[in-house]
Amino acid sequence: MIFGVLKDIKEGENRVICTPVEVASIVAAGHTVYVQKGAGVGAGFPDEKYAAAGATIADTAAELWDKCEFLAKVKEIEASEYKYLKQGKMIYCCIHPAGHPEEMQAILDSKCIAITAEDSHRYGSPNCEAAGKQGALFGLESMLTINGGKGKFVGGFAGAPGMNVLILGGGIVGQGALSVLHALGANVTVMDINIGCLKMLGDKYQNKINTMFCTQETIASVLPQTDMVINCVKWPKQRKDFLITKEMLKLMEPGSVLVDISNDDPGAIESSHETHHDNPRYVVNGVVHYCVSNIPGAVAHSTTVALAAETLPMLLNILNNGLAEACVRDGFIRRSLTAYEGILTHEETSAIQNRPWMKPEDALNIADRKLDPAPPATTTRSTNFIKK
Repeated sequence: MIFGVLKDIKEGENRVICTPVEVASIVAAGHTVYVQKGAGVGAGFPDEKYAAAGATIADTAAELWDKCEFLAKVKEIEASEYKYLKQGKMIYCCIHPAGHPEEMQAILDSKCIAITAEDSHRYGSPNCEAAGKQGALFGLESMLTINGGKGKFVGGFAGAPGMNVLILGGGIVGQGALSVLHALGANVTVMDINIGCLKMLGDKYQNKINTMFCTQETIASVLPQTDMVINCVKWPKQRKDFLITKEMLKLMEPGSVLVDISNDDPGAIESSHETHHDNPRYVVNGVVHYCVSNIPGAVAHSTTVALAAETLPMLLNILNNGLAEACVRDGFIRRSLTAYEGILTHEETSAIQNRPWMKPEDALNIADRKLDPAPPATTTRSTNFIKK
């Protein structure tokens, strides 16, 4: 198969989906690889390294789309890239289809095959760990007096107490933030709706953290004493309510910080909207908001190395065995299939956008095979099936 590594063009994005090491593995498996010029430079991987690994360097994205059957990148398909989508092409990237109806329409209209990367990770994306850890550090940066924060030091000094931090969500992102903040001496409270998760975290940290069941009421009860909130909750897109409203921000002291790592639209934080690395902060009701949507891009080298290593087996599965067989062997690839030749195959997108869909195994005609199991990617269900 002919595989293409695209350069990401999202604002502030420097990651790349494959390093030269992964390219060498794909070439060794018998495939042809094209890499767009400059694709890895921002993450510390120059074109010469890709060429030495066996790739052909293409000057433009248009050249890659013309020559390659299967293409991959890190972030969403931008509007300027819609023109390249066409039948017979397959794309793997973080599409976030349920929240991007225009992108989804372009994919369906083109009749290309699209796989949304964020649903494909069996053990969770390394980007989630990176977002939690680096998001916590950006929150501490936002707390600095010079950035509009109240000027508290995370672990305190002799005679001056450290920060009280509230983490919403105890998943991979929240655990990443917790590991950094606890190590630096913050007084951390984690809220989640999964009591088992809270028990696990309490045991892991020898009950030196606080845990609470997550509701709007419990959040409101601790906000007056909270210096920083870190939101790590993947909010169901059909919900119209919030965990934290704009009015609730007034419970916090001026100069407090809110880091919205999840940054869904709509999301759990009413006052949240996407920002970028070049202008990451704004203030609502006295609270400094940090809402950069691609936090892992700030540590592009490390996140690229981690993401590329985890993604390689999935890419090789598809390249070596074809999409249908790969979806039989790996349920996480199957659940990530978003569109197949004009057919929507992503359940959450069907529910949120009220589009009819078809299960991936039906679209690929593999429903009668012994399929590798995988849990649904989200709790959102849809019975709006395409009628055969």
